[in-house]
Amino acid sequence: MPRATDLRINIGTLPAGRTNSVLDVAGVGLGHTTVWRDEPDPPDGRGIARTGVTVLVVAEDAFDVAVPAGGAVLNGAGECTGFITASEWGCLQTPIFLTSTLQLGRVYDAACEGLLEREPQVAEDFVIPVVGECDDSYLNDARRMQVVREDVDRAWDAALESRGSTEPPAEGSVGAGTGMSCLGFKGGIGTASRVTPEGHTVAVLLQTNFGERERLTVDGVPVGRLLSADQPVGRAPAGSCIGIVVTDAAVDGAGCGRLARRIGLGLSRTGSVAHNGSGEIFLAAATGARMSRGGEWITPPTVAGRALDSMFEAVVDAAEEAVLNSMLASPTVVGRSGNREEGLPADAVARLLREHGR
Repeated sequence: MPRATDLRINIGTLPAGRTNSVLDVAGVGLGHTTVWRDEPDPPDGRGIARTGVTVLVVAEDAFDVAVPAGGAVLNGAGECTGFITASEWGCLQTPIFLTSTLQLGRVYDAACEGLLEREPQVAEDFVIPVVGECDDSYLNDARRMQVVREDVDRAWDAALESRGSTEPPAEGSVGAGTGMSCLGFKGGIGTASRVTPEGHTVAVLLQTNFGERERLTVDGVPVGRLLSADQPVGRAPAGSCIGIVVTDAAVDGAGCGRLARRIGLGLSRTGSVAHNGSGEIFLAAATGARMSRGGEWITPPTVAGRALDSMFEAVVDAAEEAVLNSMLASPTVVGRSGNREEGLPADAVARLLREHGR
């Protein structure tokens, strides 16, 4: 499946990193477990599953040496555990786990169990895992508890193994993106990165599950309206988007909150208006500065104020491209009750862009 750059879609002017993904930030890893089943309803089976888990490891030692972090909410019809603590303390101490709405509790439990096993000091101190969600009940049978502890462990291990990879990670209908719908087509997991003139790498990871077909915009071209007569429309608009920024710059928690807020600008370029029922929840983490669990700086922040401007630009452009990557990487998916989300037709998109001089 193509990515945006394969269609010669060039968002903004900043260069991308080596893999054009969150893996371009040193120490960051991304892993997925996809839960895909076609079984009878209980008691004969477990129903139709189109769901999963995605784990983003920002720093393996974050529990002991916290990573500055901050968050922003564009529309709050969603959930992200640990968000309030990260915003209050200005730091992140666990991986970020993504899943579907009704699996959030299971993933949270599994994250707690995993942290207790991997970090012996967790039981002696306070930690709340960060778990975000988007609703996949259009394609996934959400009446069944489809995710188990082993699914979380596999995604976590895969994230750790992916660090330092020279290849972009899987995108689209994988992990937490398996049952997502975006802008009238199949959505999912998308990522992109940019390198600022100062040499900082800024990357965005999205779980896209928002918007309506007629608003889909690709590099300024109203692709959704131009395709609407030819393509069937699936789920009604609403949904959500969990967005994560990671950077190797030395930014403090307040600065991270400002970076996170800019994800919304990238989403708006693709057609998002943050519907009433949509949960746009964003976090940012900066590995270039680190602090102790007590809050003392080990590596202090050095990037703030106007020095963030190029990073704001990087976030907006990477977020816009990550939306497109999440859709282009997703094939057509048929789920529960025969519900269907069409994959965004790459050839048709490329043709429309050429016709509009892109």
